[in-house]
Order: sequence, then structure tokens, then C-alpha cells
Amino acid sequence: MDALLLSRLQFAVNISFHILFPAINIALAWFVVYFRYQAGRPGADRNGWLQAYRFWAKVFAVSFAVGVVSGVTMSFQFGTNWPGFMERAGNVAGPLLGYEVLTAFFLEAGFLGIMLFGRERVSQRVHMAASVIVAVGTSISAFWILALNSWMQTPQGHWVDADGVIHVADWFEIIFNPSFPYRFFHMVTASVLTASFLVIGLSAWQVLKKTANAATPRVLKTGLTVAAVAVAAQIWIGDAHGLNTKAHQPAKLAAIEAVWETEKPVPLTLIGWPNEQTKQTDYAVKIPYLGSLILTHSLDGEIKGLAEFEDHPPVAPVFFAFRIMVGMGLLMLAVSWFGWWRMRRCGWQPERLPRWLLKTFAAMTFAGWVATLAGWYVTEIGRQPFLVEGVLRTEDAVTRIVPAGDIGLTLVMYIVLYGVMLVSYVAVLKHMAEHPEYETVSGRHEIGKGER
Repeated sequence: MDALLLSRLQFAVNISFHILFPAINIALAWFVVYFRYQAGRPGADRNGWLQAYRFWAKVFAVSFAVGVVSGVTMSFQFGTNWPGFMERAGNVAGPLLGYEVLTAFFLEAGFLGIMLFGRERVSQRVHMAASVIVAVGTSISAFWILALNSWMQTPQGHWVDADGVIHVADWFEIIFNPSFPYRFFHMVTASVLTASFLVIGLSAWQVLKKTANAATPRVLKTGLTVAAVAVAAQIWIGDAHGLNTKAHQPAKLAAIEAVWETEKPVPLTLIGWPNEQTKQTDYAVKIPYLGSLILTHSLDGEIKGLAEFEDHPPVAPVFFAFRIMVGMGLLMLAVSWFGWWRMRRCGWQPERLPRWLLKTFAAMTFAGWVATLAGWYVTEIGRQPFLVEGVLRTEDAVTRIVPAGDIGLTLVMYIVLYGVMLVSYVAVLKHMAEHPEYETVSGRHEIGKGER
């Protein structure tokens, strides 16, 4: 394999591992804020909420640490594997990544210590403010990163000189490019679902292992409620995002649906096997008219086929990844809605739920990861063969200096290291869920009293 393919694989491994943790942290930080607010609310049963806050603040801290480590690795790859990207697009990418560090990471890093260790050392108001600032920092971080990624998908507000270097013409147009609003809210909602199912799954595991405490029913109720609302919102946002993709990235949409020739109307292909050699989808199961209805909101809407485009992404990875994302989303919809209804019938007492449902919750703990990864593969592979859509080709940005053998060696090392880290992370969360802290609201441990 050459340096281009190996570099793409290496970056794919890094981004696949890294994105797992922002997908949790963006929303989990706000769950922690909610638990902290409830624990300090006058007249509240603080014991359960305090336990919820302490447990999930630690989960957030572990996730944050792993996310930071893997994020640093990606920044090095811009210089080693993809020097052409920063040489050509650095005038746009550099400042946006810098803004993310200055406005978001400094907030998170600066106030995380107070949030984790300052509850007994600062006033209740200051501690609550620190928790909110950390959560705001995670959201700002998502803003800048998705602004850059969206610009790479739907670039505008720039000009290119004779040497192929991209220059900024209008920062407002670059940041608020055509796909940014859809991509930002789609990712934030995906994080809400990822964090919600993590909350649901670990809470159900505590019930199954009989390590549930006063916090568990409240946490499970919160997770199910948020997930039930967010999954409905995500369907609506995803539909709007699809219309935006049709308008600005029609080749990606054609690959998603494996539309080989321009059609009108278009059936919806539920499943099949895209064959790029014969330009057909083998073993396809189709529903007439439904593709046009979903993709254009019209029964006889037209979709451009892949034959219309000189450059288009590989079809099979995009086709299958999209269906995994949608399938997991529908499963999350069914589980969250049925789970919320069943919990309500049980009086919000999880120990009264059937074991099969608790096991289903536990099995869905990392369902958000599956959907998020599949969605990112659609986004990133669907942009190929470009790094910046229509402006910078992937092959023009790859290293010409680092030998393919060195890239292959580090790729193997990354796979082994990240595999160990992922197993360790899951094992730590499992251990934490099975050995929760039981803390009474008294003395210096009570939020709002006895604090300095």
C-alpha cells in the first residue's frame, strides 16, 4: 500500500477513536451541570442528586482525558502525514483550530479542576459556575471544529492564488458556510443521544448488578427522557441535513443512495450490494417513490446519478455506513420511547422493570458510538476524492517525505494502543458502575453547607 492509502487509514483510525469521546463529552457535561443544579437546589433530596453528580463528573473526567490525548495525536498528523493540507488550507484551518484552543479548550482545562476538586473548597455558586463553564467550553469546541469540517464540505468565503494556496475572503462566510448549521446541530444532537444512552446503560447495569443507589432511578429517568426527545429531534434535523446535502453535495447523496443514473422518481433502496464495476446495486430491496419523497419531499423528485459526476466517492462504504447510522437511530428511537413508557408504568422504579429490558438498556450503552461513527464515515468518505470539496484533492495534500513503511508501522502501533485504551476505558466505566460511592449528605460533604 502506498503512502496515500496508509495515511488515510491512519487518520481514519485516529479520528474514529478520538470522536468517540467528544461524542460523549459535549452533552455529558450538561448532564453533569443538571445533576449539580439539582444537588444544590433548596429543598431537594440532595443525597441522590449528589451521588449522581459525583459519579457522572468522574465519568466525564475520564472521557475528557482520553479525548484530549487522542486529539493531540491528530494535530501531529497534519504535519507528518498531511503537510499539503496546512500548506494549502492553513490560512483557514489554522485560525479556526486556534480559536477552538483559545476559546474552548482553555475554558475546559481551566475550570475542570474546580469542577472536580473544588466542591468543598469554593462556594456553591462558584462551583456551579465552574461546572457550567466547562459545559459551555465543550459546546464552543464543537462549534469551531464543525465550522472547519463544514467548510471543508461546502467551502465558500475564500479565494485561491496561482500556487493553489487558499486565502480568506470573508470569515463570516467561511464559518457560517451552507452546511454548518445542519452539521453542527446534527452532531450536537448525536452527542446528546450518545450521552443519554451511556447514562441509561450504566444505570441499568447498576440495577442488574444490584449496585444501584438513590441516584439511579433519577439518572435513568433523566437519560430516557432526554433520549426520547433528542431522537425525535434528530430525525427532523437529519431530514433537513439531507436536503442540504442534495443541494450542495449531490455526488455524496447519489453515493448514499447508490443512484447510478439520474432518476425520476427514485425508489428507496433499503438494502443491497453496490457494484461499481457493473454500475448496479445487486440484491437490492427497493420501495417505489419513497426515495424521491424522502430526499426531495416530492413523489416524482429527481436525483442526479453518479454518472453525472466526474469525481464521486466510493459508493459501498458510504451506502452501508448511512444505513447503519439510520438503523441504529431507529433502534434508539424504539428503545427510548418504549423504555420511557415502561418506566413510567413502573412508577419510575427501575428495579420493577423486566430483566430483558434492563439488559437491552445495558446492551445499548454505546449505541451512540455506532451511529456517530457511521455518520462520520458518511461525511468524510462521502467528500472523497477531496479534502476541501472541489478545491483541494486528498492526493495533493499527502506527505511526499515520510516512507510508506513508517506510516504502516505507526498505523499498527496506533491500532494496538487505541484498542488497549478503548478496552481499558470500558472496563473502568464498568468498574465504576459496579462499585459506586455511597455518600451521605452531612457535614462537609453536603452541598451548600460547611463549604469554604
